[in-house]
Amino acid sequence: MEQNELKQLVGNEAVKYVEDGMIVGLGSGSTVRYMVDALGKRVADEGLHITAVATSNFTANQAQSLGITVKDIDEIDQIDLTIDGADEISDDFQGIKGGGAAHLWEKIVAINSKKNMWIVDESKLVHQLGAFPLPLEVIPFGSTHVLAKLEQMGYHPSFRKDDNQQYVLTDEKNYIIDLHLGTIDDPFALAKVLNGIVGVVEHGLFLNVVDTVIVGTQNGPKALNK
Repeated sequence: MEQNELKQLVGNEAVKYVEDGMIVGLGSGSTVRYMVDALGKRVADEGLHITAVATSNFTANQAQSLGITVKDIDEIDQIDLTIDGADEISDDFQGIKGGGAAHLWEKIVAINSKKNMWIVDESKLVHQLGAFPLPLEVIPFGSTHVLAKLEQMGYHPSFRKDDNQQYVLTDEKNYIIDLHLGTIDDPFALAKVLNGIVGVVEHGLFLNVVDTVIVGTQNGPKALNK
């Protein structure tokens, strides 16, 4: 199967976990788009009643176009289940997210969820985090100084830019700095350091967050539980 087929496979599998009456967090990214399509089909075909909280404007618009009720996170008390993608997942269920520049909203939704599920194709499973560049959301004011500090710390940072060499903006109109680390020996120690840098709004390390990972394999979807 091709990668898009694997993404569709796990998207279809993930929505089986959604029950009537749930408040569901909808993640961001290419795999999640297939999942939201499948969820919209359940709403249309089965009359499934759910309320969604989206982690990006793109996902919110997609969900609403499919007849899914979307509310702001500040309008609800707690999310039952959030289904999202991931850019890397290590053997011990730690993750890197933010390849789509949405990790701030994704993390806010994740930490306010009873359960978190990540849906990925098998290429996202790694032994150790770090090959995928670690995203930081930073405010524009003083961002060149943040970049310089990260350079001094040996983190090999770069501003994320689009094909026109314009800064990629998050939904909060912030910048993204990617750290090209290669390997991350101690994600928890690194997270603590990054949390202490003024100007960094949020990093893409998602630690002790996920409960279930659904992986698309050539033999079908496979559920991994922490």
